[in-house]
Amino acid sequence: MNTSWMIEATHVVVGVINAIAVLMILIGTVGALISMLRVMRTESAGHQRRLIFITYARWLVAGLTFQLAADIIESTIVDSWDAVGRLAAIAAIRTFLNYFLERDIVEVRERDAPRAEAASTRP
Repeated sequence: MNTSWMIEATHVVVGVINAIAVLMILIGTVGALISMLRVMRTESAGHQRRLIFITYARWLVAGLTFQLAADIIESTIVDSWDAVGRLAAIAAIRTFLNYFLERDIVEVRERDAPRAEAASTRP
């Protein structure tokens, strides 16, 4: 059975998904840079910086998730245990980063929740 077309299609799909991930990370990075430059020009509270961090972290999590999906798809066509091991290490690192970014997002959100609630109840 000739599976070369499937291998080629998988390479294309992995390339497209990785391109989407890079684009998401690029958009998030440019947005965070622009937002941070605006905040640095004004005397603003740390709350605005944390919001920028949360927004940026969401973009990074999205990009890492897409890259992890590409890794999973790519694992179906690797032809050696060495390649599988490399792919597994990369996937583990991305999962590790994703986990800690998500945890940081939740911590910042929980820390800021009382402040946001207090600000919304002021007259």
